[in-house]
Amino acid sequence: MLGSKKNKLSANGTDRIETLIGPQVVIRGDLQFSGGLYIEGKVYGKVIAGEGADSLLTLAPGGLIEGAIQAPKAVISGQLLGDLHSSERVELTETARIQGNVHYRLLEITAGAAVSGQLIHDQAV
Repeated sequence: MLGSKKNKLSANGTDRIETLIGPQVVIRGDLQFSGGLYIEGKVYGKVIAGEGADSLLTLAPGGLIEGAIQAPKAVISGQLLGDLHSSERVELTETARIQGNVHYRLLEITAGAAVSGQLIHDQAV
């Protein structure tokens, strides 16, 4: 059904979050995670989900990542300056701002999201 939220990822924090990077936190360097990662602060480096992990990255409004993201699932509501590689699903909310390419299997874009780059569909193998 159009507009159904049944299969949506959670941009509002209802999914399990193991790690929270608060709005005052600045990380310089690559970050590897598994499980749920919620970023409200700034990360200057790559953000990479561990191999084989069923991980969800949420970039909150006001959050910034300057570097590539590699995660199975991602909800982007903040600013990304770099490429996004997702093997499962990507959601771009109305406040998402991306300067880079988005590699995805499933993609949902809400009106208002902005992508300055290519949207590249990766077929399931």
